[in-house]
Amino acid sequence: MADLYRAVWRWHFFAGLLVLPFLLWLAVTGSLYLYKPELERVVYGEWLRAPAHGATLPVATLATRVARQTGGSVVQLSRPASADEAWRVTFALPDGERRMAFVDPHDARIAGTTSPGGVMQTVKHLHSLALTGWVGNWLIEIAAGWSIVLVLSGLYLWWRRGRAPAIGVRGSPGKRLFWRDLHASTGLVAGAVILFLSLSGLPWSAVWGKTVQAGVAGAGWGRPAAPVAPALAHAAHDLPWSLQQAPMPHGGAPAIAPDRALAAAARRGVTRDYTLSWPAAPGAPWLVSANLGPAQAAHVIYVDARDGRVLQDARFDDFGAAARAIEWSAAVHQGKQYGEANRLVMLAACVALALLCVTAPVMWWKRRPRGRVGAPPGQSGAGLVAIMGVAGLLFPLTGLTMVAALAGQAAWRWAGRRRGRAVAAAV
Repeated sequence: MADLYRAVWRWHFFAGLLVLPFLLWLAVTGSLYLYKPELERVVYGEWLRAPAHGATLPVATLATRVARQTGGSVVQLSRPASADEAWRVTFALPDGERRMAFVDPHDARIAGTTSPGGVMQTVKHLHSLALTGWVGNWLIEIAAGWSIVLVLSGLYLWWRRGRAPAIGVRGSPGKRLFWRDLHASTGLVAGAVILFLSLSGLPWSAVWGKTVQAGVAGAGWGRPAAPVAPALAHAAHDLPWSLQQAPMPHGGAPAIAPDRALAAAARRGVTRDYTLSWPAAPGAPWLVSANLGPAQAAHVIYVDARDGRVLQDARFDDFGAAARAIEWSAAVHQGKQYGEANRLVMLAACVALALLCVTAPVMWWKRRPRGRVGAPPGQSGAGLVAIMGVAGLLFPLTGLTMVAALAGQAAWRWAGRRRGRAVAAAV
């Protein structure tokens, strides 16, 4: 058991070195995204305000006036829940660039424009490293997989140590014991929530997420089957996870006005706090989706662009069990499922994760031998390698880095033995 303890400690140590910067990044950007409405009010201020001063314009009229003012063509409109908040209208310019305008729905006055999704879309892209393309997305998936390893191995190390108090901090900040107890206590209190955050974030990852997404949709566990054509992309908008890879119902050539599509959606219960996406191509339908909130509020309606017929009305209860579980976990992950208490718990987990990322290097710095890395001793026995192999199968990208780490460890030891033989031969 002592050998297993040392081996787990060694892997916990190196896993932390590998992913600590990414976990700190996720903690900071994730905590920002939890407070999207508040941050948007700080950034956009008066742009968001649109007090009632007359009747709301028909959407077709609103879109026409926005197009006239911007020189672009409207592709998406988002109506908020609040009656005195500006609507957000996304439009495409002739050069292909897209912008989002904050528009007064009573007179189509544009208060200002920004990139689609605004500052919080940037925070979201920073959180997922989407700004760096597939490389960043892969790195985040690897970090999420290793964070699961860190939580489980950390709990094992705490359990095996046994002598320390379950929760508490001893000593002073100048002593390593203080930082070790703070690290262990933080991990023990927040470990389950951090583990949940890691698992619930994986459905959006590049390899694991898309594989699961395709499997859920292909098995019919995502949404009811519908008359389909190849998926036709709409303007960027947060659809429920289970609908992002679902085949899209096929309609006729665009003919009806947006207000008619909204009237069809209103008859199905979507009257405000929605996003309307224009048909992206001939044959694509109008798409009306409830803005994301609690999982049970997921509601997406496809309306035939030719005659206003509802092609599909997909709600949370229509999803399969796997999709419902993932939608629920996503809503909890984003702090939207259980109100302010949900946000506070997720924020506390982000703070705890950041604290773990700070205490770990301090703890290491205080125990390292002078001039050396000070990695814990020990070798990976067959049992631990088998456990890691299972983890690698469950999380393929993380598994590849495990293989690389094992290969590097073997190469380092081989080189060390070779140097030792060379020194012995020279003597």
